[in-house]
Amino acid sequence: MKEKKKARQVEFHFLTIFPRIFDSYLNESLFRRARMEGTVKVFVHNIRDFSRERHKKVDDRPFGGGPGMVLQVDPIFRAVSSILSKGKKKTKVLLFSTRGKKLTSSYAERLSKYERIVCICGRYEGVDERVAEYIADEEISIGEYVLSGGELAALVLAESTSRFLPGFLGKLESLESVNGSFSTYTRPEKFFPGRSKKSWDVPRVLVSGNHSAIKKWRARK
Repeated sequence: MKEKKKARQVEFHFLTIFPRIFDSYLNESLFRRARMEGTVKVFVHNIRDFSRERHKKVDDRPFGGGPGMVLQVDPIFRAVSSILSKGKKKTKVLLFSTRGKKLTSSYAERLSKYERIVCICGRYEGVDERVAEYIADEEISIGEYVLSGGELAALVLAESTSRFLPGFLGKLESLESVNGSFSTYTRPEKFFPGRSKKSWDVPRVLVSGNHSAIKKWRARK
C-alpha cells in the first residue's frame, strides 16, 4: 500500500514590535480556515521579548546623526536564531525594504516551496544594516512606495505565497495564474444607477450561453 503523500505546509514567522497588528487579518476568511486546517501556521514574535535591555528597548539613534530611531541588530539576531533552532526546515529569512527585490507572483510561488518563512518587519527609520548583510537571505519590496512598517508587506507576502498551497483557496482554478485575469460581472443583468433610465448592461456574450464565445471573449480581455 502506497504511503499517503504529506500535504505541503508553510510556517510564517513575523518579527515585529507591534504583534497585535496581525490579529484581525489572520483570524478572518482564508487565513482563518487555512490555519484551522493546518495548511498554514503563523507565529508572531515580539522583538522586544528578545531584548537584553531592562526596559525591553530595541531601537537607538543612528550613527552619524539623522532623524528618528533605528531597530537594533541584537534583538533581531536573537529572535531569528531562536526560530531557526526549532528544528531543521527549508527556511527563507526576509527583510522588507524599499531597496529590495520586487515581490511578484512567480517569486511568491517559489516561496511556497519553503517550509518556513521568517519575515522581519522594520519600523521607524529602518533596521540596522547588519540585519540585511548577515541575517536576512533577501530584502523584499512590495512596491515603489513607503509604509510606516513591514507588517502590511508581510501580510501581502504571506497571502500571495499561501495562494499557491493546495487547499488554501479551496480550488486551484481560483488562481488568476490558471484562469487569467479578465472582467467579471454578476446579477442583475441590467443595472439602472439612481434614477437614470439608461442601464449599465452586462456584455451580451456572457449571458448568451455560448461557452465557446465566452472563452474567446475572456481571452481577449
